[in-house]
Amino acid sequence: MPVKDPGRPGRSRRWLDRLGAVAVAASMVIGCGPTPATGTPGAPSPTGSGAAVSTPTPSESATSDRAWLDATKPVDERVAALLGQMTLDEKIGQMTQVEKNAIDPANAAAFDLGSILSGGGGFPNPNTAKAWYAMVDGYQQAALGTRLGVPILYGVDAVHGHNNVQDATIFPHNVGMGATNDPALVQQACAATALEMNATGIRWDFGPVVAVPQDIRWGRTYEGYGESTDRVATLGAACVKGLQGAGLSAADTVAATAKHFIGDGGTAFGTSTASGPTGPYLLDQGVDQMDEATLLRLFLPPYQAAIEGGARIVMVSYSSTSAGKVHGDRHLVTDILKGQLAFTGFVISDWGGIDQVVPGNYPASVAQAINAGIDMVMVPTDYVRFITTMKSHVQAGAIKQDRIDDAVTRILRVKFEMGLFEQPMPVAGKDPEVGQVPDRAIARTAVAESTVLLKTSPGILPLASGTRVLLSGPAADDIGIQSGGWTITWQGSSGAITLGATLRGALAGRLGDKLTFDANGAFPAGTKADVGIVVVAERPYAEGVGDSSTLALPSEDVALVAKMRPLVGKLIVLVMSGRPVVLGEAASADAIVEAWLPGSEGTGLSDVLLGDKPFVGTTPYTWPKTPGDAPRVGKAACDGAVYPVGYGLDAAGKLLGPAAC
Repeated sequence: MPVKDPGRPGRSRRWLDRLGAVAVAASMVIGCGPTPATGTPGAPSPTGSGAAVSTPTPSESATSDRAWLDATKPVDERVAALLGQMTLDEKIGQMTQVEKNAIDPANAAAFDLGSILSGGGGFPNPNTAKAWYAMVDGYQQAALGTRLGVPILYGVDAVHGHNNVQDATIFPHNVGMGATNDPALVQQACAATALEMNATGIRWDFGPVVAVPQDIRWGRTYEGYGESTDRVATLGAACVKGLQGAGLSAADTVAATAKHFIGDGGTAFGTSTASGPTGPYLLDQGVDQMDEATLLRLFLPPYQAAIEGGARIVMVSYSSTSAGKVHGDRHLVTDILKGQLAFTGFVISDWGGIDQVVPGNYPASVAQAINAGIDMVMVPTDYVRFITTMKSHVQAGAIKQDRIDDAVTRILRVKFEMGLFEQPMPVAGKDPEVGQVPDRAIARTAVAESTVLLKTSPGILPLASGTRVLLSGPAADDIGIQSGGWTITWQGSSGAITLGATLRGALAGRLGDKLTFDANGAFPAGTKADVGIVVVAERPYAEGVGDSSTLALPSEDVALVAKMRPLVGKLIVLVMSGRPVVLGEAASADAIVEAWLPGSEGTGLSDVLLGDKPFVGTTPYTWPKTPGDAPRVGKAACDGAVYPVGYGLDAAGKLLGPAAC
């Protein structure tokens, strides 16, 4: 994609307006091309002079049987039977994924698209579970009405719960799940996510992220389970197991996607040439400046674990190595992933990722990416350009027919394994299961287990019964801030954006009139209390927008520490962040609690503060002394560190792992 493009799903509606020119161009091609397919499976799609989808020949149309629909046959036999009936245009369609805001069901069917996605913020109006199901079903029914009736795969970034859907259960981001270091809990959370996805008709999750972030200044740090390769491999495989359950065709399961292959989290500060809605990125989409042996040692094991755990889809990273963009690197995608790891599922690009392979030359980018081993392309909007470019490459021999057949075989194999030909849509009418009580209970447990006590003094925690508490900080009563990015929209936002319990609400339910709250610490003159809690928080961000050179908390939040100090006997600072941050004055508190980005179930925080549950979380990342100490490759545990990986305390101040540095 062009480097000045934000390059990701979930932009504001104003950003979508910029797609107008693309939409007009597409509609012009569509207008003189294929008309919407309406009819039953087996009926040829009508075409026109400008069509990107060719008319099947009589021999292609006249099938004596539809052997691929025989569920008693082996998957590979079914795949071969279907592939043998497909035209080049139908094959290219299977390799094409388009964002739902860029195409309607009729045109998706007319171009025989293999997949549709909703990016962050790509929700229907209204944003309800029932409306989601109807939207997905519309695309699916259109696909089933095409000549061959190949069902689509609908995908979504459900990276901490089904986070695009209003009032779904929002789990802690992966940084918090990494702090639990509890594979069974991760598996439970991912299984609950799969259940809620099925209730909205969706069976493909663009997760888990199995990045191994080595520099917490990266804006995607919270998407990783930690900086330890082993921890990421274990927890990533647990999530795959939770999402995919007993098997891809089982009820209430979804296909997992291990992402982003490879080197995700290893890019060097200052190497990014990409930019987003707020300006240039610093690390995101940058360059991994390390030799291949180091790259594979740090970043390959989580993919091996995910694949061994059943992952059938892998998404490629925006990152580069010294050889160039990973999206165009045949050695990494084909030789290592498909060869060394024996991966037989399919590989998908990231959002517009192939556009970056040969800057300024889209046709060359497409050819190199497909020949490198990309099987499905998240286009995500200008599908006419992609389809016509692909077809011209095949006709010219720049992309060989056997590479197309290999890609489509892999895609169809996964669709058959998922049972989509037998049941294209999950059972309808389960929308009440979205945000259900059992899932929220799992999330509440995850919040409690992920909370890390960094510092304490005798007699502070847990808060004793009858303790008078002053609470301040905007994030103490803001579900949007505590959920972070990738919540309802791509970047997330502050405010009451979805259902859930804030820290204020959770504490008020237990402390009653013993709790006094003011977001800005503007308490009436003479106000005193036993304990003060100041919540300091990063504001929501996602991806390169969150790249940071300072790791600083908002100054207005930190200022509340000095404001609160004279009003209370003991002071607790509770941090909500996607990574370790520079605490500054906040480090002077009597106790410091790191809550990460807990999601919708803030009651889990009150559980540990009030002693209903113990502090068991440990930090999954090294806590650096300064931002310049953030890079970890080649460093010992305490080099430039305040706290090492695995550090945490229980309420009495006993170490749960290694000592502070």
